[in-house]
Amino acid sequence: MKVKLNEEIKEYCNILKLKGIRARFEEAITESTDYEEFLHRLLSYELKEKDKRSIDCRIRNAHFPYKQYMGDIELDCLPVDMQKKLPELATLNFIEKGKNIIMTGNPGTGKTMVSIALGLKACMSGYKVLFTTVPLLVTTLKESNSAKTLRYFENRFEKYDLVIADELGYTSFDREGTDLLFNNLSLRAARKSTIITTNLSFERWVEVFGDPTVTSAMVDRLTYKAILVDMEGDSYRLRETLRENGASFDITNKTV
Repeated sequence: MKVKLNEEIKEYCNILKLKGIRARFEEAITESTDYEEFLHRLLSYELKEKDKRSIDCRIRNAHFPYKQYMGDIELDCLPVDMQKKLPELATLNFIEKGKNIIMTGNPGTGKTMVSIALGLKACMSGYKVLFTTVPLLVTTLKESNSAKTLRYFENRFEKYDLVIADELGYTSFDREGTDLLFNNLSLRAARKSTIITTNLSFERWVEVFGDPTVTSAMVDRLTYKAILVDMEGDSYRLRETLRENGASFDITNKTV
């Protein structure tokens, strides 16, 4: 009788989509001393399951290319400026304050990796995040403009708590792409946070946007009260590999 009753409870939980209760109601029975404690345990299990599903959904919708968690980053393999600033960035206070982060430096120094780690932590903390490359973002904006769905995209884009725009500088844009990118990043300025990674110093951004006036305006909007991180340095992956193998890396002479 009890086995049949338990099976029916599981079936009801499936119908009602109560995964937390379904997985652990038998555990709650054995660990509870009265009805109130039993109900409290059931509801707490379901709440934890709901929180987990919400986190999984935010991570899935962020479109990260891979997962990189803060706890897995080897801090001393990062450029010195990031070593100093990462502990504060990891508090996510910059999101609360609507501040941008701009990481500039040569390829391979950990810009994308750190950005993803911050984005994942933001998802787990309840923030809505989008990861995209700058070329993909421009392509999406132009396609939305052609399909007359730009306003719909802009409404969604503006509401993200954090947008990670990776790889600025690998592709140059025409005037339409530049204007669309400028307008949409400007919509978020001083209200919502954007992380931008780039291999170009600010004075070279004109190579991407073409027009010096638009470039100056873009830099001005994005850097206003932003956190600037110098990511010039040696390859993160190489330094991590060498350290794991017990070798050291001479930054001055670039020798092992």
